[in-house]
Amino acid sequence: MFTGIVTAIGTIREVKGGGELRAVIACPFDPATIAIGASIACSGTCLTVVERGGSAGDAWFAVDISGETVSRTVPERWTEGTALNLEPALKLGDELGGHIVTGHVDGVGEVIEICPAGDSRKIAISAPAELAPYLAPKGSITVDGVSLTVNEVADQADGTCHFSLNIIPHTGDVTTLGALEPGSKVNLEIDVLARYLKRLQSLRG
Repeated sequence: MFTGIVTAIGTIREVKGGGELRAVIACPFDPATIAIGASIACSGTCLTVVERGGSAGDAWFAVDISGETVSRTVPERWTEGTALNLEPALKLGDELGGHIVTGHVDGVGEVIEICPAGDSRKIAISAPAELAPYLAPKGSITVDGVSLTVNEVADQADGTCHFSLNIIPHTGDVTTLGALEPGSKVNLEIDVLARYLKRLQSLRG
C-alpha cells in the first residue's frame, strides 16, 4: 500500500529481457534501508525488490517486470534512461499524506493540454473510456504514482473523458510531472474507494 507521495526520482540504469524484464533502477536511497522482497512504487507500478546495492545516496535496486505489467503501463516506459517516481511501501505509523494507492495501474492516459495557472500548471489528461465512470471533480487520482486531486471532468462523445488537475511548483520539482508536455503518456490509478462504489452500484442493478 502507498499514499502517492513521491520520495525520490530514480533512473532506469539497465534493462534485460524481452516480454519479461529485469530493470536496475538507480536511486538516492540508502541500500541498507531497501529490503529484498520490499515493494516500491515505480511511477505508480508496485514492483518487488529482488536485488540491491550501492551506497547511501547512490544506491540501486533491481525489479522483475512481468509481461502483464509491461502491457498495462505506458509504452516504452521500461527503457534505459527513463526517470521514475519512487515511493517505498507505507509502514505502520507513517503519515497518510495523499490517498490510499495500491500500485496497480488501471490504464494509460495522455496529456492533451498544459497551461499556466498562476505559479502552477493546469494539466488536462485524456482517460480511456473504462476509467471515465471512476473520475469525479474533487476526487483523487494517481498520475505516474503521484496523488492528485481532480479539478474538472468533461465526458466525451466516444466514452472517454478529459480531466484536469493542477501541478504546484513543488510537485513539479520533486517528481517527473514537471517534465510532462502535450502528448506525454502517463500511468493512471483510480481511487480505490471509487472502484468499490462502482462495484456496489453494479450489484444493485
